[in-house]
Amino acid sequence: MTVSSCENLAPVFMVSIGIVALNEEVALPTLLEDVLKQDFPRNRMELLLADSGSTDQTRAIMDRFAAEHGEEFVGVKVLDNPGRIAAAGINVCLGVYTGDAFVRIDAHSTIPANFISSCVAVLEEGEQVAAGPRPTMAFPETNWTNTLLVAEESAFGSSVADYRFRAEKSYVDSAFHAMMRREVIEAVGLYDERLPRTEDNDYFYRIRMAGFRIRFDGRIFSQQHARASLRRMAKQKYGNGYWVGRTLFIQPKCLKAYHFAPFVFVLGILVLVGAGCAASWIPFLACGAAYLLICIVLAVRAAAQSPKRCAAFAALPLVFFTIHATYGVGTCAGIVRGLFDKLRGQ
Repeated sequence: MTVSSCENLAPVFMVSIGIVALNEEVALPTLLEDVLKQDFPRNRMELLLADSGSTDQTRAIMDRFAAEHGEEFVGVKVLDNPGRIAAAGINVCLGVYTGDAFVRIDAHSTIPANFISSCVAVLEEGEQVAAGPRPTMAFPETNWTNTLLVAEESAFGSSVADYRFRAEKSYVDSAFHAMMRREVIEAVGLYDERLPRTEDNDYFYRIRMAGFRIRFDGRIFSQQHARASLRRMAKQKYGNGYWVGRTLFIQPKCLKAYHFAPFVFVLGILVLVGAGCAASWIPFLACGAAYLLICIVLAVRAAAQSPKRCAAFAALPLVFFTIHATYGVGTCAGIVRGLFDKLRGQ
């Protein structure tokens, strides 16, 4: 879609873009370059950059971008996010945005030149919330990061969330990098800052409960950087699982059954270990062998389908297990903490 066609489509439509960042000096410049390349008119875009107390050059990058390009946009505002978490940063942006619609884009993401115009096109078709597929990408790209990426993109390794695998037009329960009309935000309100990791699950649940629908359209496309090391991926999965467990005591209706698959996996291991100590290790060995076989089969399948297969793919069974175990242990820890807080009356 060209700039001129955008103008014909939405002659008065103005979009606010919110980017919340914490120590993203490596990824943020690429995303800001993506913003500059948008085919949607800059004089109809407002850019809100919220720094969450970064200790690297993130804030300086934001300030420099605002100084160099502020006059090209409706405005470029550099904001402080004292809450440090994403939900608080989004709320800072929502407190000052002036657009007809708002979209939050993660700092460690990339967007094509038609991202904003495609979102606007879907909204102009009568939708209230517009989003599309958001696969992950290796960053930097090496044999090992491509291996982690294969695990991250796999339904077995990560999740079956709509935004990962759909391509056709449909209405979904949740999305990523969704553009929302102002009336949606006014009806739903701010993000729940009690939820550092599951804030989107909660917000989209409240969007649906407010009577709005979330339109998923393949024309809208973005990518997010996958974690570049197994340690960082494990830390991320543990945190995600932990806040799934905590969310059970805050907004349980926003969660799906698949969020608890790793939790069941870890409980199953504990039960089998208990059975082994008490009676026989045969069930543990049989289930372990079955799980290992599944991991190997899916790793071979992934290697066959990937154009970038390499020897590092042999580690996929280990990566799968790490993802499942750390996420499940995190959920266990979150549930225990949630129960503890409930007993204390918090």
